Amino acid sequence: MKRILFMLTAFAFLAGLVGCSSESRNVTMHKPGVYKGTKDPLLALKNQQELIDRAKLVQTDR
Repeated sequence: MKRILFMLTAFAFLAGLVGCSSESRNVTMHKPGVYKGTKDPLLALKNQQELIDRAKLVQTDR
């Protein structure tokens, strides 16, 4: 019985170690207030009226 318990404990321990790999996780560190996503093509429009019209279509109750 002790041998089975020891084997199960060793297996659980090794399974936990396998989950911790030494490979990089490719974590991107962001600065507060700086957006790192893709640029919104609608914000580059010189005519902002299109955005205003779209907002009014959806948010008429506000």
